[in-house]
Amino acid sequence: MMTPAPGIPRLVTTTALIHALGVVTAALLTIDAYVHLRDAGLYDAGTGITEGALFRVVAYVAVVVALALLVRPHRVVWVIALLVAAGAASAIYLYTYVDVGALGPLPNMYEPTSALPGKRLTAAAETAAMATAALGLAVTVHASRHTDRPVVGDSHAPTRATADSAQPPTRGEGAQ
Repeated sequence: MMTPAPGIPRLVTTTALIHALGVVTAALLTIDAYVHLRDAGLYDAGTGITEGALFRVVAYVAVVVALALLVRPHRVVWVIALLVAAGAASAIYLYTYVDVGALGPLPNMYEPTSALPGKRLTAAAETAAMATAALGLAVTVHASRHTDRPVVGDSHAPTRATADSAQPPTRGEGAQ
């Protein structure tokens, strides 16, 4: 457990940690988006839904989630970031090691090599983003359960005043 420095409230250090994890996760998702956008043109062959089109969708989603993390690192945004990173990492590892074939309108994306430019970088970025998003979610949820006030962007966390107002008054507080 992180112990705050003397004189710095725990909420401040927790908020700083959540923001730092948001910046790191956003940077990793931005690396993923950059590589996907850069390489999308290499995968535009074919008709219908192409790998290039899927690369662009993954890139745009990663950028939107990265921006959301920077603006408001709420637990819902952390869950979305975790799902985006996990989905992208799963796809890169699956299609490197397993020939799944075409799935409905999706093309066969099997590519049994890691030697392509950017593939190792994006796999590492997606995997690290998955880890930092999981950690960001855990810290946000933990902080919202253990503080008197809502943490960064978490408007649903109970406050001490809300919890106290639900208690009936005791003998010394106006009860007769």
